[in-house]
Amino acid sequence: MIRKIIAGGQTGADQAALDAAMKLGIPHGGWIPKGRLTEKGSLPGDYKLTEMPTSSYPLRTEQNVIDSNGTLIISHGHLSEGSDYTRKMAIKHQRPWLHIDLNKIPAFKAATLIRSWLDENKIGILNVAGPRASKDNQIYSAVFKLIESVHYLEMMNTAQPHAVHFEGKNHSIKKKPKTVPEAIQILSDELPLKEKTTIANMTQDELINLNAYLGRYILDKFGLWSGNEELIESCLTFVDYPLHNEDDAAAVIIKELWLQLRRTHRLRIIK
Repeated sequence: MIRKIIAGGQTGADQAALDAAMKLGIPHGGWIPKGRLTEKGSLPGDYKLTEMPTSSYPLRTEQNVIDSNGTLIISHGHLSEGSDYTRKMAIKHQRPWLHIDLNKIPAFKAATLIRSWLDENKIGILNVAGPRASKDNQIYSAVFKLIESVHYLEMMNTAQPHAVHFEGKNHSIKKKPKTVPEAIQILSDELPLKEKTTIANMTQDELINLNAYLGRYILDKFGLWSGNEELIESCLTFVDYPLHNEDDAAAVIIKELWLQLRRTHRLRIIK
């Protein structure tokens, strides 16, 4: 499980990895040359990197390798001089390293390879490296999307559909939903991103696994057990068969939530 992503702060691959970490809520960091040097000037303070006592790029590269559990190098084609130096530092300090050449490996396969490599080497602190933007103007987008894909694959792997645990936020719902859309909105607000992504990537047959947790929450918090007739009537408008009990109504809400999350949170690998 990735606990932290570090990089050297340079344009291109480095900043893509750091930006992806910030978007996904993964702690980030790393070492950067004195003066927060990049090819486009000083790195903004939003990036939580630590300045080296020297402006040397090679020393920064080596320190990031040392401080990580493994180094991921991403490129389009063969390694540039700087990226190859990163590889050599990983070998020198006996750290796991993986080179992904996106000219040879499709994006989905790359994401699955990275996931397996992370697991096999028990990598919690991941150092990400690759070319700067001036050397490859497509690398930022490629690295950003790849890190996102690896993260979502990781979440799906650690939170199997049958193991979705949802208890909602620790408060009561002041106004019970009267319609299915209202119920879905409440659930979308309550569910953590991890659970929404997991549900979105389930098959319809796997939705039954949600009954023990999400179904119970709907029955209790939405008043189905205590006779929320308006919500039950709304559920009937989404199906062409009778609802025999409150559990059937909860199943309708779960299915409609799933359909919405598939549009908004389903894992998509960019090729």
